Amino acid sequence: MAQFQQARAGLGARAAQIDEGLRTHMNKVYGTMSVGMLITALAAWAIAGLAVTTDPANAVGQMANGTMLTSLGAAIYTSPLKWVVMLAPLGMIFAFGAVMRKTSAAGAQLFFFVFATLIGVSLSSIFIFYTTFSIVQTFLVTAIAFAGLSLWGYTTKKDISGWGSFLIMGVIGLLVASIVNIFLGSGVVALAISALGVLIFAGLTAYDTQNIKTEYLAHAHYGDQEWLDKSAIHGALSLYLDFLNMFQFLLMFMGDSE
Repeated sequence: MAQFQQARAGLGARAAQIDEGLRTHMNKVYGTMSVGMLITALAAWAIAGLAVTTDPANAVGQMANGTMLTSLGAAIYTSPLKWVVMLAPLGMIFAFGAVMRKTSAAGAQLFFFVFATLIGVSLSSIFIFYTTFSIVQTFLVTAIAFAGLSLWGYTTKKDISGWGSFLIMGVIGLLVASIVNIFLGSGVVALAISALGVLIFAGLTAYDTQNIKTEYLAHAHYGDQEWLDKSAIHGALSLYLDFLNMFQFLLMFMGDSE
């Protein structure tokens, strides 16, 4: 009987240790994601401020809506460099897996923050096409929705791992539809893509949160802290992308044009 009680006490202590470790792990995931989001916001705001001018004497180009651009703005938004700005973050996403395998957790975190900076540069044009108020408003709505969805994904007892394949197929479908609509130029199709995008990345937010939790619980007992640190960074990247995409699709609905 005494041995049984000792074993049960040992299991209880181990469970409490795992619960505490899970809270620490999730705090690291959300903390890293939040720092990345802050870097993106600051980079976008700073680049937009440097790229636009109201003085015709300093303008070397302009956007389709008539916004006058500095030499930096013309380089980023109208020269062939714009393709580098647009595609560099995508290339970094594909390289992230290799970076995770070959570098330390600190190196992977630095890579993520560089990626967040490049995303900010590529997103800076939203400050030209949308009002600052509508950007802030959309960001707050996205933050509230994200918090609720992520909390549900973390606390629900329902296994939603089966959502993954359908949601990834949905993302691929969105990408194909977006490319097709570049040639169609249909406003109705664009709205449909935006609506589906919000729903898909809302689902991915809950799915990725549960997946991060499940992975931690499956590997915590191995005690490989380096792996857990890298896992937290990978989880932060997943949730960062969910938040960012949901924000962009919502901005298409809620954003007021300049």
